[in-house]
Amino acid sequence: MFIGGLAFSGKTPLRIALSLHPRLELTRRTAMWTKYHGVGDLADPNNLDRCLNRMLADPAILALRPDKADILERFGAGAPTYARLFAAIHQQHAERTGKARWGDQMGMLEQHADRVLSWYPTARMIHMIRDPRRRFAAASGRHRQLPGKLGWETARWRHSAELAMRNHARFPDRYRVVRYEQLCAMPEATLREVCAFLGEEYEPAMVAALDHMASGHTADGRCPDPRGTVAAFVERHATRQLRAHDYTVDDGGRRGTLPPSFYLIDTPCNTIGIAMWRIARTARGGRQEAA
Repeated sequence: MFIGGLAFSGKTPLRIALSLHPRLELTRRTAMWTKYHGVGDLADPNNLDRCLNRMLADPAILALRPDKADILERFGAGAPTYARLFAAIHQQHAERTGKARWGDQMGMLEQHADRVLSWYPTARMIHMIRDPRRRFAAASGRHRQLPGKLGWETARWRHSAELAMRNHARFPDRYRVVRYEQLCAMPEATLREVCAFLGEEYEPAMVAALDHMASGHTADGRCPDPRGTVAAFVERHATRQLRAHDYTVDDGGRRGTLPPSFYLIDTPCNTIGIAMWRIARTARGGRQEAA
């Protein structure tokens, strides 16, 4: 099981809820599928040793308390692939916790859905998505927002939303998009759907992990944005993606209420933010983004 999506989209609450299931153990941010798959052919003992030593020095992986000897024994029982090496570490951890199935949560894992789902033919991936207007408000309360940040985050959200549509179309039975708002408003029903998608029985204890989320949810899903400038910019640059995921879009009703600063300052700065995200993504070659 894998959980992807942007930060402030509900990945962590979902992971915590699923981890309360008696059969499911989910870790977070091990980044195995993005950081450690390019060392070389693992049939070569030198490559295997170098890869495993690097992984076991990573704090996120070290937190799983991996037993190197046991991992090598598991790995040696089959084909020398990265998929089997990574699975050996996670399976070892799941067994130690008394769970039958393992999974991982990682920001923007949706960028690597093709690789992950081809490596694990029975795997399932859940993509958490949240209204970008409200998501930006949540992030603003936790981090300092520099000029152009809204543009950067709008571009990232738009990319993630497009991957959600693309990946679901490509893996319709193995890729599920879950809206944060749905998880907040209907936690039990949503968890039942997720469990059915994973092929597991629903466990009532899971819903308690989501009780705190309902208090921060509003029916229309919009962000606190008194001047309407955040919503106006996001809707202008992500209309198609918003509608594709069933989010409402104002069809021009707020235009007359926007302050001059929206046109003179906000829009130019955030348009540059979109351009900077595109340049950065091109420079990275589409590799993992921090989320």
